[in-house]
Amino acid sequence: MLGGMGPAATAEFLRLLSLAVPARSDQEHPRIVMLSEPGIPERTGAILSGSDEPLPRIRAALEQLASWGADLLVVPCNTAHVFIDRLQGGLLPVPVVHIADATLQAAMRTSPAGGWLAATTGTVHSGIYQRRAAELGYRLLIPDDSAQAEIHRAGVLVKANRPTESGAVLAAAVRGLWQQHDLPVITACTELPLAYEVAGLPEERSVSSLAALVTACVDDLFAPRAATHPTGARS
Repeated sequence: MLGGMGPAATAEFLRLLSLAVPARSDQEHPRIVMLSEPGIPERTGAILSGSDEPLPRIRAALEQLASWGADLLVVPCNTAHVFIDRLQGGLLPVPVVHIADATLQAAMRTSPAGGWLAATTGTVHSGIYQRRAAELGYRLLIPDDSAQAEIHRAGVLVKANRPTESGAVLAAAVRGLWQQHDLPVITACTELPLAYEVAGLPEERSVSSLAALVTACVDDLFAPRAATHPTGARS
């Protein structure tokens, strides 16, 4: 796992993964090789300016994990996947569980009628979710500029260890979206599920990209072998 983007989301991913794994003891959990690298340059600023500055650091970190023995890669950061997409097609030594694919699959199961995209401004600007949703024929609503700025700010406040403020900011933005269209919010920034929980908003009214990524990882690690080796897992 490449973590650190940001640290709170990384910790929450690990917590959710430990709960989702079908294990009865320590020994039945998957071996995890983790590199937490908060020094990777800020992703949204790079996307908006057209810079590739985060790309070499992300690639080097993923290659480092593969050299340590990982045979499945996961990155609990949506905006980082804008750069990871440029490394697909044989440029990475092992496969990546793609957070946008996992999240949209979860959204289609939870809310077939569609959902609001709540993400960083970089993720929204990149179109990474919009393109995939269009391919799937899934209705994905995009907040206006004012609401988008507040949603992005909520994620930044989580990174700054200001959870109460992040929850209040996100709650106001989300309630405004619901006044326009009564559809669940897809928290496609891994800080936003944390802000959403603090906000006290209804759990069933959101689709968490963190939870979706956990589900996809567990499926990849365990489901293919369930019939013959129910507790087998890869590093």
